Parts: sequence; C-alpha cells; structure tokens
Amino acid sequence: MILPSKHISLAESLLGLGGVLLEIIKQKPHSLDSLWQEYSKVNNKKDVFPAYHSFDNVILAVDLLFVIGAININSEGEIYRYEIT
Repeated sequence: MILPSKHISLAESLLGLGGVLLEIIKQKPHSLDSLWQEYSKVNNKKDVFPAYHSFDNVILAVDLLFVIGAININSEGEIYRYEIT
C-alpha cells in the first residue's frame, strides 16, 4: 500500500498520494483540515487523480512525508513543504 506494486497503481499507493499532497502544500502551508478540503476537490476525479483515498489515507501519507523529511510543521500547526537550502 505504501509503494506501487504489480497490483497497486501509483495513484492507489500512499507514495502517489503523497506526491499530490506535496503539490497542494507547495503553494502555501495548510492545516490538516484545509489540506483534506483541497485534496477532496480532486479526490477520485478521473482526469486529475484517478484513485479514491479516505481521510485515514491522507493522514498516513502525511505521516510518511514527515518521516522521510519532505514536510514539516510550523509553530501554528500548519504543514509546509521542507526545502533544503
């Protein structure tokens, strides 16, 4: 489920979902609720992102992105994309 495989497409994996979430976070920091609202706009739209993911999967993808160091949380509790400078 984390990585795509023979039976799980990239869109259905947490890694693919994480990529979409990173694109949403790239514009500005988001709280978890606002991140879910933004993702819900494209959730399961075949022309944008073909797989359906629940709120639980979004949380797991955010956890994965945090563990690998792709995102961080600021003092207001907003999730932002971690940029290495």
